[in-house]
Amino acid sequence: MSEQTYDDGRARNLEHMLRILAARIRELDDSGALLKGAGELTRLIGDVRSELFHYEVRATYDTPEVARHRRLVTDATRASDPASWAPRDWQPDNDNDEEDSSW
Repeated sequence: MSEQTYDDGRARNLEHMLRILAARIRELDDSGALLKGAGELTRLIGDVRSELFHYEVRATYDTPEVARHRRLVTDATRASDPASWAPRDWQPDNDNDEEDSSW
């Protein structure tokens, strides 16, 4: 299950990775070596991109229980159409009381 969800610790790590990337870009830019650091930036961007992908996929993952609840709500919402409340052909059976008294 831990591979399917994205916990707070992993999210904090991703934020840290993004800050490191941003800081390194600023450092290279300030020193005039932004394009000279292309190889290093490519590696850093690749690592961050991979983790961002995992975050995007897993942060939106529904556990089986959440998916079931979502489906129940969706089904109930569809079934709440006022037209579905219309009475059917069923009529109360008036003979039930008489049958019960015969016992």
